[in-house]
Formats: sequence, structure tokens, C-alpha cells
Amino acid sequence: MSGLMFSLRPSSSWPCSRLLKLGSLFLPPLSRSSATKMSPDSHWLSPADRDQHVTELRAAGWMEVEDRDAIFKELHFKTFNQAFGFMSRVALQAEKMNHHPEWFNVYNKVQITLTTHDCGGLSKRDIKMAKFIDKISLSM
Repeated sequence: MSGLMFSLRPSSSWPCSRLLKLGSLFLPPLSRSSATKMSPDSHWLSPADRDQHVTELRAAGWMEVEDRDAIFKELHFKTFNQAFGFMSRVALQAEKMNHHPEWFNVYNKVQITLTTHDCGGLSKRDIKMAKFIDKISLSM
């Protein structure tokens, strides 16, 4: 059995002038260039847009998640290979969009939850991803 081993350098060996101390933990400071800006698609949907899009998605089998501003869908495929192929295609799109689903897979079943963590709820990115997921699932 293999394991992951790591060790922390004593704090005296860190270049402390470049680190932020958080309690007893030292963290590198965030630079403005490394901070990601929220894209326009990451903002909450207006109430009218939200109602329209969620209604359309409900018709396609999406459900609203209780106690969260998120949508959920469970998909079933004939085989594990089809489910995994579907997930691979969605993963490639998620990387392009920089918008990654919360998902769970067992054999031929894939459960997907979409929400935008940047804004704490549904955004245009979730709608775009849900529509992409529906399109891909129909082609499998």
C-alpha cells in the first residue's frame, strides 16, 4: 500500500515577509494578477430570466435542489462506458467554460448538480451547461 507523505518546513525557513500569517498557518499572499475575475455569465439570473430558464429546464427533466439555488438531473445510460463517455464530453466542455459540475457516477447512472459558486446560485453559466448536458445526453 502506498501513501502520500509530506512535511512542513519550519516557519523560520520560510521567507516570512512574503507570507500571510493566518493563525499558526502561513499562506502566500494573493496577487492581483492571480485573482480570477467573475465573468458576466457568473452573475445571478434576474427573477424573470430565472423563471423562464428553470421552466424550460424542468421540461427537460431538471429539478430545483431543495435548500440551495441549484438544479439537479439524474441520467441513465445503457452501460458504464456510455456514462463515462458522457462524463468525459461534459468534462471537456466544463474545462472550456471554467464551470465544473458537482456530480456522482455509479455504473450507468450519473447525477449532476449545477450552481455557480462565485455568485452563490444559478447563473447563465449553469443554464448553458445544462443545455449542453441535455444535447450531449441525447446523442449518446
